[in-house]
Formats: sequence, C-alpha cells, structure tokens
Amino acid sequence: MSILSELRQLTSQEKHVIIASYLGWTLDAFDFFILVFVLKDIAQTFGTDIKSVTLAITLTLAMRPIGALLFGIFADRLGRRPILMANILIYSVLEFASGFAPSLTVLIILRALYGIAMGGEWGVGASLTLESVPEKVRGIVSGILQTGYPSGYLLASIVFFFLYPLIGWRGMFMVGVIPALLVFYIRRNVEESPAFISQQHHAKPIKFQPLFKGHQDKREAKNAKPETGFFRYFSSTLKGHVKIFMWAVVMMTGFNFLSHGTQDIYPTFLEQQRNLSSHTIGIIAIVYNIGAILGGLFFGALSSKIGRRRAIVTAVLLVLPAIPMWTQATTPIGLAIGSFLVQFFVQGAWGVVPVHLNEISPDKLRGTFPGFAYQVGNLFASYNATMQAGIAATHGGDYALALALVAGIVAILLALVAGFGYEAKDRRFGEDDKVI
Repeated sequence: MSILSELRQLTSQEKHVIIASYLGWTLDAFDFFILVFVLKDIAQTFGTDIKSVTLAITLTLAMRPIGALLFGIFADRLGRRPILMANILIYSVLEFASGFAPSLTVLIILRALYGIAMGGEWGVGASLTLESVPEKVRGIVSGILQTGYPSGYLLASIVFFFLYPLIGWRGMFMVGVIPALLVFYIRRNVEESPAFISQQHHAKPIKFQPLFKGHQDKREAKNAKPETGFFRYFSSTLKGHVKIFMWAVVMMTGFNFLSHGTQDIYPTFLEQQRNLSSHTIGIIAIVYNIGAILGGLFFGALSSKIGRRRAIVTAVLLVLPAIPMWTQATTPIGLAIGSFLVQFFVQGAWGVVPVHLNEISPDKLRGTFPGFAYQVGNLFASYNATMQAGIAATHGGDYALALALVAGIVAILLALVAGFGYEAKDRRFGEDDKVI
C-alpha cells in the first residue's frame, strides 16, 4: 500500500491532529524566522551592529529548554491538547509585543520570553500527534510535522517579499499574532491523545506538596516519595533513561548547529556579501524552503523503510557535496540551487527527528522527553548565530566561510553520533518503558 493510500485511511480525528500540530509548528517557526530577515534594520533602528542584534536569536534558542521542560511536564500531567493551546496563544502574544519594543534591550527580553513559549510547542505537538496515529504512518507523519519548520520559514520569506516594503520590521512582528487563531481550530477539532488518556486511566494519582502549612504537613513532605511534585516526578521517571537522554541531547545539539548554522545568517550572507536585494533574497529563501519541505517529507517516509538512523546519516552526509555551490556561487540562480540542495538534505534529516525521539522516549515522559532533549540541544547550539557573525567579522565579512565551516564539521560529527546511537523503530506506545 502506498504512503498516500495509508494517509487517506486515517480517521478524521487523526487528520485534524496532524493539521493542528503541523500548523502550530509552522506558525511558531514563522514567528521565529521573521527576526532573521530584519537583523540589519533592527540594528539601524537602535544604533548598533548586527552581531549585537543576534543576541536576540541566541537568547530565544537558549530559553527554549525552559519552555520544553515546563510545558512538557504540564502536558504529561494535564494533557497534550490544553497545553498546546496555551503554548500557541502565549508565543503569539509575545511576537506581537515584539513589534512595539522601544529599545534593543526590551526586544531581547521579549524574544527570550518568546523562546520559553516556543520551546514548549514542538514537544507537546509531536507527542500529541505521534501518539494519535498508527505505527505504519509515523515516518511520513514525522516528516509532515517537521516540515512545519521550513514551512514557517517559507511563510516568513513570502511575507518579507510582499509586505516588508510596506510594513517594515515592526509590522512584520505584528503579523506574528495570527497564530493565535489556531487555538480555536484545536479547541473545536482536536481530541486528547489516546495514549495519554489510557496512561491516566491506569496511573496512580500524584499528590502535590502543600506549602507553608502546619508541622504535620512538613513531616509528610519530609517522608514523601520522590515522585510527588512535577519536577520530582520528572527526575524520578528519567532516572532509568539517563544514558539515552544524554545521547539524545548530544544528537540534538548537532542537529541544531546544522539547522541554525545553515539558516539563521544565510539571508545576511546574501545581503551583505552577495549584495542582493530584499526581493531576490526573498525569492531564494522561498526556493530553499521548498527544498526543505520536500526533503523532510522524503526522508521521513524513507525512514519507515530503511530505519531512522540510516535515513538521518544518509541525509546528513549528502549535505557535504552541496556546500560549495551553496556558499561559493556568485549568481542568484547558483545560490538558489545550492541552498535548495543543502536545505533538502538538512531538513530531510530533521524530518526523521520527531518520530525518532518519540519512539525512544519513556511513555510517561513523552510530553517532556523529546522536546526537552531537542531544546537542551538548542541551548548548546544557541551561540551559533553570534559565533558565525564573529567568524565572518574576523575574516573581513566572509559569511561564506562561517557558513561552510560550521555546516561541514557538524555534518560529519552528527552522522557519527546518529549512526552509532539508539533506535526503536515502530515501537508500540503504551506497552512499557523499556525502549531499547
């Protein structure tokens, strides 16, 4: 049976949850990538340099683990669906507020808070979706979910191309409030994850510690079991899976260096080093994000046939031969082709990530484990944009060198980490916590 036939056989509810989670990640990424198109304009508005503005990107990425942990734990205890709605509403409001920032300091603070909300969305949405669909379609659904990221970048590219000359950088951020409307769709059409409902039905109730009450309460708190309270519950459940969690963090650090190392300053490279207009940059960004979407779908589906690790390693290693054209081409057509190929393979590897992390995750922590591992990796890679801008500055503005250096080294290291790691392809959710 073909992949399309299998997707057609999904129930209406399964299709709704895929659409909702895909759009949630798409609009989240849209809000994030608005910033990368307007770094130069923000720097001019506040009388500073581009490197200083990239701190907003760094802090957005660095704060995402906090959101992944907080929202993930709440999703594991209260349900994926309500927390996903809260996530989307919060990041939309913070994005809108960014358009009114009176200073760079305020903008950076708002982007840091936005990072917390952004950090929670991916893990909660992925767990809700992958727990709601049959095992046989997880690979392609994983690819669909992860293509939300380049889809958001593509949407930001289109808005930049058509609206930026009319609304400026502040208006770009204000457009970012639109994702809040998605909450109404989720509330009406999306149900809670069946795996979560089943788990809650069989789970023992958790007692949370009262604060600032009598001596009896203090004695009870002292003698309480480790799993009382959100964070104690998370840490006690994770104990048996520390090794695989640490490996997942290392892998996701590589993934985030590869993703952000090929995306965040690429528009700046096209503008500053290739002297292209905003319209040309917008067109190239549209082209390479189409490549990213196709790559995510292709390798996500391929992982169901050849395995998660083999699909990731194949995609990552194919980035290497595409790097020269991606950075050294001097014509818009050459740059568009090179960037299409790089993002096809980079986001192709990423298309496997949602299903891969969810399959190796303990059942009781699936709302937290994948997103937290992903976002801790983001934290370790969060200095990437500032680092690449620094490399370029110390080499006479050579952004091409900074891009090629990071992409080449990280691709090789990531292939090794992913290739010699874990896999739990087609694991049946809800049976037990022994994943490897």
